[in-house]
Amino acid sequence: MQIRGYASRFHEVDDGGDCVHRGAFLRSLVRRPTQDIKMLWQHDPSRPIGRWTSIREDSQGLFVQGEILDAVAQGREAAHLIAAGVLNGLSIGFKARKARRDPHTGCRDVLAVDLWEVSLVTFPLLRSARLDSSD
Repeated sequence: MQIRGYASRFHEVDDGGDCVHRGAFLRSLVRRPTQDIKMLWQHDPSRPIGRWTSIREDSQGLFVQGEILDAVAQGREAAHLIAAGVLNGLSIGFKARKARRDPHTGCRDVLAVDLWEVSLVTFPLLRSARLDSSD
């Protein structure tokens, strides 16, 4: 099953208080090839469920495209949940390389990250980080 969507959106505060800024992923995407950024189930490193074929920054955020592997039991389950409209969340696993706390809002402005995985999740911290349902 092919999937795509936004794993992160710029200038939106997530439920953890992070606000990712445009350009935050650029260096990481140059240093780490797409095939090295893992597709996981619910951020569990013992449960990869597919592979990302394209990851890029655009004007809205971090756009991802990938393939869920149906040879993996969890991949089959995820594909069925996506097809049924039950699962549509995306979430990023990263280490902040450059960030600052906004003294007015208390939010953490994330300016540079080391991205290592993008997961399919039930409840994304960034509520707008979703699969594209137009397919």
